[in-house]
Amino acid sequence: MPGGALAEVSATNDVNKTEAPITWKAYFMCAFAAFGGIYFGYDSGYINGVKGMAYFIHQQTGKPYPGPNPSDEEKAAFALEAWRDSLITSILSAGTFFGAIIAGDVADFIGRRLTIIAGCTVFLIGVILQTASAGLGLLVAGRLIAGFGVGFVSAIIILYMSECSPKKIRGAVVSGYQFAITIGLLLAACVDYGTQNRMDTGSYRIPIALQMLWALFLGLGIAFLPDSPRYFVKRGKLDKAADSLARLRGQPVNSDYVQHELAEIVANHEYELQVVPQGTYWSSWANCFKGGLSKPSSNLRRTILGTSMQMMQQWTGVNFIFYFGTTFFTQLGTINNPFLISLITTLVNVCSTPISFWTIERFGRRPLLIWGALGMLICEFLVAIMGTVDGDNPATVRAMIAFICIYIFFFASTWGPGAWVVIGEIFPLPIRSRGVGLSTASNWLWNCIITVITPYLVNPDKAYLQAKVFFLWGALCTVCFVYAYLLVPETKGLSLEQVDKMMEETTPRTSSRWVPHTTFAAELGMTEKGTLAPEIVEDVERKGSVV
Repeated sequence: MPGGALAEVSATNDVNKTEAPITWKAYFMCAFAAFGGIYFGYDSGYINGVKGMAYFIHQQTGKPYPGPNPSDEEKAAFALEAWRDSLITSILSAGTFFGAIIAGDVADFIGRRLTIIAGCTVFLIGVILQTASAGLGLLVAGRLIAGFGVGFVSAIIILYMSECSPKKIRGAVVSGYQFAITIGLLLAACVDYGTQNRMDTGSYRIPIALQMLWALFLGLGIAFLPDSPRYFVKRGKLDKAADSLARLRGQPVNSDYVQHELAEIVANHEYELQVVPQGTYWSSWANCFKGGLSKPSSNLRRTILGTSMQMMQQWTGVNFIFYFGTTFFTQLGTINNPFLISLITTLVNVCSTPISFWTIERFGRRPLLIWGALGMLICEFLVAIMGTVDGDNPATVRAMIAFICIYIFFFASTWGPGAWVVIGEIFPLPIRSRGVGLSTASNWLWNCIITVITPYLVNPDKAYLQAKVFFLWGALCTVCFVYAYLLVPETKGLSLEQVDKMMEETTPRTSSRWVPHTTFAAELGMTEKGTLAPEIVEDVERKGSVV
């Protein structure tokens, strides 16, 4: 029989007995993968400070250094041109966009774990090129290649953690990924702060080269962890799926907990294959877009939900602060050390994110996204109004910075982790890797678009909107608020298989009241001995042998 054949799989019709109790070992194994967020965050964050370093600006543009007591005009003029600023920042996102799309296919072919390791390897090559650069060309090439690696890891880390984590802590574990991103941003800000005054290539090469440590740690560490049991089910290797699940849950392979959870994964996969049968490679991609818009559980609706969720996360405007914060705070004119303010905003981001570990499991995904968007839009409009009416007053600027910090608090504790959690939960197994890949690619596409256009909105030689740019972010956050209320379902406390059933039987606004009432194993067929029907096991093993 193709794949890893199992004689029988014990099953249950009790919805409360489809997963093992949580152990510290299981928690650590699932949470370790969140470390991938550190080098994603660091790579996104270091460029903010580097672009404001005097040596880097002089090296890239050839502009002379300002005198000892420069005027505000001289300070504003000593900066990267809008096109150069845009290219350096956005090229990483271009690479991650394509890397995330490719990653879905790679993860289905070689596994989630090996895809993450491959992403780390590609990323290392890109970092080496960036470190060696002394001009624009090699720096851009290195960031593009590194972007492919970040795209691999950012998509598949979410997939891996969502498929491996117990349902009761899945939201908290995936939120740990966002927390790791904030740690990476903070580390980048600290390193930039320490090297900003160096007048040699070490000013930018040290921040760039340190990225190699995070990639090596993740790549080597995850090599010792098991691959996703749901990947093995998709490939029809049910014996390996059972071994993987046993390691992740800290239970023997033949324990009822492992057997019942495996039976539910297998039965759900068989059900999804009956709804949308397998076909050729291209038809399997087309499956991501099948079904009607009016049906909440259709693959098309789920794909649109995942990709638009990540688009909305970028529309909150938070990366304006983390990518262009140093430049923006310099333009305010009343701040003596914009690097320090950027460091403070990053610290707020780090300290606020762990709140979501509790709130996302206590209150759910949907309320966090709704109230988070409301809090952000209020802060953004206040910053825009204050900066437009009285932006030259130092007291007003201090108030603006305070509301920017509150705005970051709302993002870090709601939309930052919440968007990643939701995209890891809403897709059925046959299209999950591609769905998460497309959603992550959407994040990076809009990240790229925003980083391309923002310099033209705020640079002195272009629109120079200054604080008025927050009117734009506030308007977009208003869209996020309406979007979360109308379209985001509640997935708290459900297994990935139960999320499938919930989306079939509810609408987003009624989803929080749904409770599991049966198992897929019971629906598709159990024997009198309490095992999953052998024809279901055989069918999944047979179909899984086809890539």
